[in-house]
Amino acid sequence: MVNVPSPAISIVGRHNSGKTTLIEQVIAELVARGHDVGSVKHHSHASFDIDHPGKDSYRHRAAGASETVIASPTMMARVKTLGEEAECSDIVRSMPGHDIIVVEGYRKSGLPTIEIMRSGNPADVSVAGAFIEGARAGASLGTDFTQASRGDAAFAADLEHKMPTSDTVAIVTDIPEARQAALLFNIPAFALDDIAGIADFLEEHYVRPRVTVVIQAGGESRRMGRSKATVPFAGRPLICRLVERLAPAADELLITTNEADSLAFLAEEYPELDIKLVGDAFDFRGALPGLYTALQSARNPYVAVVACDMVFASASLVVAESLMMAETGADVVVPVNKHGFEPFHALYRKSGCVPAVRRALDAGEKRAQAFFDDPAVRVAEFSQERVLAAEPRGGCFINANTPDELKRLEDSYLGE
Repeated sequence: MVNVPSPAISIVGRHNSGKTTLIEQVIAELVARGHDVGSVKHHSHASFDIDHPGKDSYRHRAAGASETVIASPTMMARVKTLGEEAECSDIVRSMPGHDIIVVEGYRKSGLPTIEIMRSGNPADVSVAGAFIEGARAGASLGTDFTQASRGDAAFAADLEHKMPTSDTVAIVTDIPEARQAALLFNIPAFALDDIAGIADFLEEHYVRPRVTVVIQAGGESRRMGRSKATVPFAGRPLICRLVERLAPAADELLITTNEADSLAFLAEEYPELDIKLVGDAFDFRGALPGLYTALQSARNPYVAVVACDMVFASASLVVAESLMMAETGADVVVPVNKHGFEPFHALYRKSGCVPAVRRALDAGEKRAQAFFDDPAVRVAEFSQERVLAAEPRGGCFINANTPDELKRLEDSYLGE
């Protein structure tokens, strides 16, 4: 998962609420389940140090270096002097490749937030009281409960910026009033020791989902005059470029092809990827039959399908689509622009799409998006704005159908 965005969740609470202990237990549970977890700790003091006087690296900084990297064969730390506090979003963006990042603090980051309230902490008890009063009054999540429930200026000032917000997605507590408020706000509440339940919740909604990436490389193209997969691009087979661009987003990598012999070299070229070559499930051609083959062959619940001639295909876009699918519960997340749908750089939920695709095939359909109108299928449109947010350079859907088109794209690539 190198160089693809990491999803993140923040765990927040007041001083002595037990945030660090909870985060330690949640991280250990997620790691035990096989996830790659990053973490961010918000330090409330203006200055802190991870190095010690007398060490060589400390002497570098004491001499005036604005940034020092401390590296060993197994670890690396970076200490940098900042002109202003770094935004949490910028920190998360600088940590790609994790299944999830668990952030301690940064209540105002805009991240989805889990709030901890512990009965042994008087501040938490006060917050829980304001929280339930606001919930019973019908206030919306994110209301300034301190003002709404008590009108006590001192109380409000003491808890300023430390209340649940509209970003709060769950509560962890042993305070009955906090659990009742969570129920009224229709968000889950977990016991302080329910680490497995919290991890289940994060896996379902926030951990980067497991994705099978399928590159469709059917066979000979009449307009190209040969197989697109093996046509040279920048001195190498085009399929190599697609494999290298998309592998960072793939927990499983499949290539659908009717020319498995000509692509057998990929196993030796990329032994670490365990690429599987899959033949068509049907003896007739078409976009929809090819999509069915891709979906049916995938092991994982989310399936990204990309055409092998999309020279600028994006792993970051695949990850962004998978996060949207987890967030919305959609069966299809498909980019849409002025040309319409882009079904061959889209994401599909296997369980919801396989039956619908089969129904469309039985009805004689061959277009990839023919099943989007099936009432059992939930389609989420991935806007051009979202595409550019995931892949600022754009160009993800440009494809090559002829030697001249491929040459122009190659010249563009070599001129980058």
